[in-house]
Amino acid sequence: MGKYIVVGGSKGIGNAIVNNLLVNHKVINISRTIPEYSHDNLTHYNCDVISDDLPDINEADGLVYCPGSINLKPINRLSINDFKNDFEINVIGAVKTVQKYLPILKNGTNPSIVFFSTVASDLGMPFHASVAASKSAVEGLTKSLGAELAPTVRVNAIAPTVTDTDLASKLLRNDRMIENMKERHPLKKYLQPKEVADMATFLLSEKAASLSGQIFKMDCGITSFKI
Repeated sequence: MGKYIVVGGSKGIGNAIVNNLLVNHKVINISRTIPEYSHDNLTHYNCDVISDDLPDINEADGLVYCPGSINLKPINRLSINDFKNDFEINVIGAVKTVQKYLPILKNGTNPSIVFFSTVASDLGMPFHASVAASKSAVEGLTKSLGAELAPTVRVNAIAPTVTDTDLASKLLRNDRMIENMKERHPLKKYLQPKEVADMATFLLSEKAASLSGQIFKMDCGITSFKI
């Protein structure tokens, strides 16, 4: 039974990752909100990763950093603080978490770190300047850390397209928007949290022992195909 730290595991994709891992592993969830369920294998710490001190943890085999933002505005409506806030959530929080827990990860079994990017880092999309800038930094962090920590700790990132979570609810708020979103993707669908969680769970596992420094596009074809 492994032991995994999930930052932001109370909602959305993070919650789906926690549910996946709890089947066979112990999970430490660090987030601002309490999960809506309890489990013998689950330990929760209420913590704002940006403003609070992270809890002390004595062992871990993997780390998943899930916090993110979808701050979509035209460039002339994005303030400098918008860029700073998105960068703090997506990048500084991830760096802070890695710096805190890297010593215990290095002692873990097949240790692995999973970050989250976005398809908007690869595909130019209007109104995504702030989130794409910060998530592109996450991709650079993934590759740099993957090189620095090899061969001890593997580091990968997942770059999903729109996923049916509270964070994306404004993009999927009615039937017309849902159908339009499906039509935009060559596979005529968008993602469910469980699909992304399954990829994260795979990247944490020994089955992914040869993978590090990679950005995995879960894009339903939108960055890969022109149909």
